[in-house]
Amino acid sequence: MTTTTATHPMAKYLRPGSEVTTFCPGCGDGVIAHSVLRAIDADGADLDDFVFVCGIGCAGWIPSPYFNADTLHTTHGRTLAFATGVKLARPQTRVVVISGDGDLTAIGGNHLIHAARRDLDLTVICVNNRIYGMTGGQVAPTTPEGVKTATTPYGAEGRPFDLCRLVEAAGASYVARWTTAQPRFITRSVRRAMAHEGFAFIEVMTQCPVQFGKLSGEGSAVHMHEIMCDRSVTLRQAAALTPEDLPDKWVVGELVGATKDREG
Repeated sequence: MTTTTATHPMAKYLRPGSEVTTFCPGCGDGVIAHSVLRAIDADGADLDDFVFVCGIGCAGWIPSPYFNADTLHTTHGRTLAFATGVKLARPQTRVVVISGDGDLTAIGGNHLIHAARRDLDLTVICVNNRIYGMTGGQVAPTTPEGVKTATTPYGAEGRPFDLCRLVEAAGASYVARWTTAQPRFITRSVRRAMAHEGFAFIEVMTQCPVQFGKLSGEGSAVHMHEIMCDRSVTLRQAAALTPEDLPDKWVVGELVGATKDREG
């Protein structure tokens, strides 16, 4: 009997010795990592031309230590400050930021606003699990109102940020949103974001069954995946909905900077 060992086609981009993952069971970070590497592979790009910048949190572990490329695993909330420095020092470098909603929009919120305002030539992938996943399930700027977390036992107060509208208002020239239920569209948007000259922001809604799923009542990764499918609507579908229907939906697609043939 002959046995064969299959090699994942994206394994060539991984750092040697990184076969064991730190991601929790059911986490969407692996899907996002795969989608980003698929985009790089489809473009025939060289990892030596990239610098990946990440922050503190679950999403920070996507490029560091897994991608076999230059990475900066920075202090909390300072991903865009470091990324700006890299781009100014080495303008020819393709700088990609991969970090979570807590890192980018809470302590790093002002950096996000001003990087978008300046329309810096950066690709930013915000992994939005709607909670602080790695540090115990604290409330985040993206946590839906009323959800109980480790720091809001009576429910989160205030409306969560709509991150895509936030960066659009600040001046981002390419904005897209997808969920981990749509990996091929994530790959397509990453390719277009990397080709875009200016501030390109991609929000990826992802499941976190260990923290958000447990605390919010959404449950398992499978159930959270189903919820993402049910809540996702394209721009055309959103246009047919009433304002009362939209708060429970995630409008997905290329929201800013898309030509007619690129609309979701």
